[in-house]
Amino acid sequence: MNDAHESDREPTEPLEAPAEDPAAAADPAPAPSPWAPPGPGDVPLAESVPSAPSAPLTPPSHPVPEPEPVAVPEPTMPLAMAPSLLPPPPPVPPTAADLTVRLPGGPPAPGSHRTGRTGSGRPAGWVWPAVAALALVVGLGGGVLGALVYDRVADDSPSGPAYSDQGLGGVDLEPDAPLAAPGSVAAVAKAVLPSTVQIVADYKGQSAGASGSGWVLDKNGHIVTNNHVVADAAANGGEITVVDHERNQYRAKVVGRSSVYDLAILYVDDKDKLTPAKLGYSSKLQVGEPVVAIGSPLNLPDTVTSGIVSYLHRPVTTGSSADESSYIDAVQTDAAINPGNSGGPLVNQKGEVIGVNSAIATAGGGSIDSEAGNIGVGFAIPVEQVRVTADQILKSGKAQYPVIGAQVATGGQARGDGAELDEILPRTPAAEAGLRKGDIITHVNGDRVTDGIALIVAIRTHQPGETIEFTILRGSAEKKVKVTLDGKNG
Repeated sequence: MNDAHESDREPTEPLEAPAEDPAAAADPAPAPSPWAPPGPGDVPLAESVPSAPSAPLTPPSHPVPEPEPVAVPEPTMPLAMAPSLLPPPPPVPPTAADLTVRLPGGPPAPGSHRTGRTGSGRPAGWVWPAVAALALVVGLGGGVLGALVYDRVADDSPSGPAYSDQGLGGVDLEPDAPLAAPGSVAAVAKAVLPSTVQIVADYKGQSAGASGSGWVLDKNGHIVTNNHVVADAAANGGEITVVDHERNQYRAKVVGRSSVYDLAILYVDDKDKLTPAKLGYSSKLQVGEPVVAIGSPLNLPDTVTSGIVSYLHRPVTTGSSADESSYIDAVQTDAAINPGNSGGPLVNQKGEVIGVNSAIATAGGGSIDSEAGNIGVGFAIPVEQVRVTADQILKSGKAQYPVIGAQVATGGQARGDGAELDEILPRTPAAEAGLRKGDIITHVNGDRVTDGIALIVAIRTHQPGETIEFTILRGSAEKKVKVTLDGKNG
């Protein structure tokens, strides 16, 4: 879906993929230098998302006190995307090529011999065609070489130790669960606490004004947290500090962020003391299964709470406005989650991360209360989405989400009978699939859709390029339509 909004709608637009610049084509006169300056590093792009009629939620994050112990609230929702803190690599100076033109009557190049000439010193008749052919071959070869070098240097993907061309496949993930068999809460806490960190970030010009949680993704220095914990610092060049279980502090850089999925990947250079967590699978969870939440609620590091999975695939939104909302296909839990838990791990009984604690429901009568505490309903982003988003960010510094190119109603009381399409945008996947205004989507790949928010979340559990099947009602007739998803950055 697109993120240009009306108050109760989610418009979706097709991805406008940036055109590839064939800048390395050869100049037919001088052979191009095999060096070209690298392109600017890509940064994640901000996207706005539509409003939602869901229960009021607030990301569980909390401020860090000033030198005096005065608590200042952290941001309670994803903020606008901002350029990465990583500077682009410096350009590589070109190497000069010898393009000297030597005239027929002039002196030969050093080390050369006068061949192919007649007795009078004039070139033989076959020399000029040979020279022209050679020049053409050299020009084409130089152009190809230049193109290859330029593509390598000026690729869209940024370079540096914080990135991986192979995504998650190129970093050193923890292969084994901390516990060989399900253990007690105490055993899980002992195993996972070394992998959990506190995130302290500048907020609205105040040093250490925001506080949240995170966990170590791999042995390469990557940290997972919520976007809303670091969004303001990333947008305004503020400092971000990672504090590990032993209270060691590390200056962190933002590798990439997704406001749509409320996820951010950080990087620290000094990673030898960090212990990576093991990724599990939320898809294997069952309602009622015990889980443990670890983080720094209310600026209290290394806090452990426990509970159960109280619901799976709960479609929820966070944020107080359409421009500050993210959509979560959430794992719901009654483990105590409070402001400051944002970004911390939700783990199973083997100590595997199965979600990222992101939001809590409040009893504020429809308002967002950043100081609201736990009422037994918390939400975590499934680890499967973390895998996908982290993989994209490590490769390119940005993340994508799928769109179909339609507007869907999200306001008012949900009727529970499906999501009605209000508008189909031209030249989009929805238009190409034959969807029409007024169609009611009742199922996505066989799974029931109850309203507009549920449709948005169901689509965003897939990836751009995938083909999914909608079951729609058009009047009294039911039919199935296949749609190939487009993508947008955000």
